[in-house]
Amino acid sequence: MKTKLTAPSRDTLDPIENASRDEICALQLERLKWSVRHAYDNVEHYRKKCLAKGVHPDDLKALTDLQLFPFNSKNDLRETYPFGQFAVPMEQVVRIHASSGTTGRPTVVGYTKKDIADWAKLMARSIRAAGGQPRHKVHVAYGYGLFTGGLGAHYGAEELGCTVIPMSGGQTEKQVQLIRDFRPDIIMVTPSYMLVLLDALEAEGLDRDNCSLVGGLFGAEPWTEAIRTELEHRGGIDAIDLYGLSEIMGPGVACECIETKDGLHIWEDQFLPEVINPETGEPVADGELGELVFTTLCKEALPMIRYRTRDLTRLLPGTARQFRRMGKITGRSDDMLIIRGVNVFPTQIEELILKNEWLSPHYQLQLDRQGHLDELTVKVEMRPEVFLDDNDKAGLGRDLQHHIKSYIGISTQVLVLEPESLPRSLGKAVRVVDNRPKA
Repeated sequence: MKTKLTAPSRDTLDPIENASRDEICALQLERLKWSVRHAYDNVEHYRKKCLAKGVHPDDLKALTDLQLFPFNSKNDLRETYPFGQFAVPMEQVVRIHASSGTTGRPTVVGYTKKDIADWAKLMARSIRAAGGQPRHKVHVAYGYGLFTGGLGAHYGAEELGCTVIPMSGGQTEKQVQLIRDFRPDIIMVTPSYMLVLLDALEAEGLDRDNCSLVGGLFGAEPWTEAIRTELEHRGGIDAIDLYGLSEIMGPGVACECIETKDGLHIWEDQFLPEVINPETGEPVADGELGELVFTTLCKEALPMIRYRTRDLTRLLPGTARQFRRMGKITGRSDDMLIIRGVNVFPTQIEELILKNEWLSPHYQLQLDRQGHLDELTVKVEMRPEVFLDDNDKAGLGRDLQHHIKSYIGISTQVLVLEPESLPRSLGKAVRVVDNRPKA
């Protein structure tokens, strides 16, 4: 019988995790003043943006005054590529990471020794919040290298005192062998690759009852409650949402708590969140959907003031901790598909797919243009245990077509495919293939 993950006792938490909202806000204001001044004094690009807007660090007297200051974005990092946003001399930068860039220029981030130590502590806090304990073995299947996922998870698990299995991504057969032989308790991986691993584990006879895994921290891409149900039912695990982005730190900016699983608690002693209207840039009230914005409070090498993440979510009051929560990411403002005037997010279609017990979570959306009109084709696989003839598959497709039209409001073509028909991701899933002519 598996031992379930349990919530950490209050006396094992960091002191700030037991603090009141007033104590958290007081610490935030103290650290915010330092961070804004640090960026203004040491990052010429940001200082020029402040001067153009007519604001100065001395104007920051309350947390709400942050709204006076300019945003940062991925474009700012690309304009100052590679190291123009660093706020410390290069001899103080002990690590560089970078995210892939669609324009040929990746976004480059740097860390001082203190930044790395803070990151490890926050990742350890996240794993502990998810139910991880020093006695656990942690299988890290996030990619290592310039991507922040693998090393972020690795350092955090070691900081907590866990035994780390640094597998990295890919080599699915090897992943299965190590899970079978090393018997890890927790896995850290993208949710889409975990689905691939579950297929492979089940093929080897390692189903939910005889696989050692009891929990997983899944991040690096949006995923739905339907995917959580899939992961937990098939894997016999607790599936915990983990959030981060390289420009702010990497994984461990926010994490769900095992005792509630009701949204990601943001580690607000290090990161100050806002949610804004993505069109106007104006803040929205807590509880309203909008674009997530982060300000780092302690980062030395790469302070980010009001960084626009493009992730869409809402801020909620704390539950398991006094830190505010963010809801599951519903999509990205720059990943939203506009099809014949209708706004569509891949996660909306994913939810409809997983309502059908015969369809698997392996799907892909293909966009084409016929004449002047956009066409969307939804390709989705049947589950491996399902055997249907062509007529039945066509009927499944028509059923999904109907639900997409009814709930989302767009007409689609749906192709129901045999298992293993779509390419498998070894990291973040490629959910959208856009074949439309580029403007």
